[in-house]
Amino acid sequence: MSRAKCALAVEGLTSATIANSVLVRACPSIKQHSIRVLAGSAMAAATLETAESESSTSIFRCLSNHCGRLLWIVADTRTPEPTPMNSEPIDPIQAVMYPDPYPYYARLREGSGLAFDSRIGLWIASTAASVTTVLDHPDCRVRPAREPVPRAIAGAPAGEVFARLMRMNEGERHRCPKLTMHEALSRIAPDEVTRQSHAQIDRLEHDLRTADGLSRWLFELPVSVIATLLGFPAYRLPEIAAWTGDFIACLSPLSDARQIESSHDAAHRLMRECQNLFCGGSGSETPVIQRVRQGAAERGWVDQGAILANLFGLLSQTYEATAGLIGNALIALHHRPELRDELRHRPALVEAMIAEVGRFDPPVQNTRRFVARPLRLGDAELETGDAILVLLASANRDPSANDDPDEFIIARQERRTFGFGHGRHVCPGRALAITIATAALRSLLPLLPDMPVERWDWRYRLSANGRIPVFHNR
Repeated sequence: MSRAKCALAVEGLTSATIANSVLVRACPSIKQHSIRVLAGSAMAAATLETAESESSTSIFRCLSNHCGRLLWIVADTRTPEPTPMNSEPIDPIQAVMYPDPYPYYARLREGSGLAFDSRIGLWIASTAASVTTVLDHPDCRVRPAREPVPRAIAGAPAGEVFARLMRMNEGERHRCPKLTMHEALSRIAPDEVTRQSHAQIDRLEHDLRTADGLSRWLFELPVSVIATLLGFPAYRLPEIAAWTGDFIACLSPLSDARQIESSHDAAHRLMRECQNLFCGGSGSETPVIQRVRQGAAERGWVDQGAILANLFGLLSQTYEATAGLIGNALIALHHRPELRDELRHRPALVEAMIAEVGRFDPPVQNTRRFVARPLRLGDAELETGDAILVLLASANRDPSANDDPDEFIIARQERRTFGFGHGRHVCPGRALAITIATAALRSLLPLLPDMPVERWDWRYRLSANGRIPVFHNR
């Protein structure tokens, strides 16, 4: 494999430790390309200088890490060979996109449960107990105090939305929106979600007999259901879904300059559309909008910009996570052909099957927390500014949380699932996601005999935390 020495200029990091895992995408004939450091709170701009002309998408290793100085890395510049099923990820970030990260997670759990990984500059919480402790602790925050909004999007439309999202805030900026949105979503009848899901399934015209058509359908369906519940008319749904996908890119530290620019345009457009819904008058409001308006008034939540941002946030949270839940369910069926026949004959089991997928192979593999003041968690001493990678998927497979955790059991009793979060930041849309995914899978079951799944393969979207399959032909 050819190798090249690359210069990585790091600017404005918020932590004294810099991640040693760097994802580099070197495009053909391009000698300088934007890359980003996967640090605890850092999204550092950098350039790749190499004469190689072959495409690459791989994880690389820094050889030194002095904050604010020039770093030299040795990078593989050839497209990597397919990952062998019996190999092991080099760190928990790479594990997200691995064919089977779960044996690696099991080995992490054999340690103390919360350990510092000097290679990537992060504390790693891998057991159910440590994950629960971190997510419950009031001094483990969703954003670092010195960087409430990622520098790459701060001061621009996407950054303004990000700053107001309840899941990116603490205290009253989180509590009041969370209570309002949770109440509004919890009052949506499951039958209504199912009805809207089937309506969108009938509307979408993607050819599900093709890998590309299926992949696009997985992303567009969930966000179209939520957009309909909010009140967007059917003819606007394709562009709402497209803008949501564009905005999502800004939430990843792997996005390039073009994606960041597109996310700002999408944020501007979607905020305007949400404003039209919210300010359109009570005669045109859906029950969801009415409940959000009523809940906000009862709690004195008067920041209209924040209300609009969190309506927008319902779309963005649904886009990838629910697509991943449906996609990972299809992969589970691919590995268990006998289950396909059982579900076709007993469709009532599909919802429990989706719930087990959310535990067994969740679309959200990890999240992060940032230490607000010095604290002790078990035997670990953490300092202000330390970042913790919280392995939700590993906690799902912890034997202390679930019996026989590596077995796929639809009828599992007392299932514990961390993929939708835990504690004060638990996702308020869990029931919605499961209902949409259930309707989607039920609609796909009769089509499976005509879908050439045996000729398809899949890879996982480039992501530091989302395990979302994209299907393609072999």
